[in-house]
Amino acid sequence: MYHVINPPPAGAPFPGLYVPASEFAAQMQALKSAGWHAVTLDQLEAYWTRGVPLPPGKPIVLTFDNGYQSQFTNALPVLKQLGWPGNEMIQTDFINLTSQGGLTDAQIRGLLASGWELDTQGITHADLIAASPSELHDEVFAARQLLRQRYGVPVDWFAYPSGHYNATVISALKSAGFAGSMTVVPGWAGPSDDLFALPRLRVLGGTSPEALLSQIASAQGAGAPPPSYP
Repeated sequence: MYHVINPPPAGAPFPGLYVPASEFAAQMQALKSAGWHAVTLDQLEAYWTRGVPLPPGKPIVLTFDNGYQSQFTNALPVLKQLGWPGNEMIQTDFINLTSQGGLTDAQIRGLLASGWELDTQGITHADLIAASPSELHDEVFAARQLLRQRYGVPVDWFAYPSGHYNATVISALKSAGFAGSMTVVPGWAGPSDDLFALPRLRVLGGTSPEALLSQIASAQGAGAPPPSYP
């Protein structure tokens, strides 16, 4: 799980969510050297449920949250060189919000043209546990409908804003037609897991390539995410 692919600016409230481009490139090279190959969530689900073959190598999904321009300007070139896709988990009200670093419509289309998958975090990155029924409907149903209509792609996966979810949120996602969703709980995903509580590993700034490989290795022994979080 990545956020901004840039060094943190002075005074950034969450500096750990900034991974410089050079650091990101080194991490990707380390993954490739260790035998990993990035795939999309749709590809992984097709393999798990229907046996559709994946590219050679150990499959790993690279998710990019919120929809920052640096994901297009800095992450895309690195992944394109490797022939790897990313999964953009976009926050729809961030689209074209360039003053705050949001992806433009043209950049989103550029990601799609390069083989990336477009999924969502909803409209506003609201805490879905605290949302009213109408707010939850908008964050889940309306976000998916908007993206499907604008970009002509399935948008089958959701990433919980701040990782917060419970049974009510999961029920709304299922009603909206999502195939599954991403948590922020570290762990290892498998075909028998709950697709609406899939674990992810947050990659923070300052993570060396060796540390990232260790983080991945240690996650293989983690338990499944809980039925609700936090």
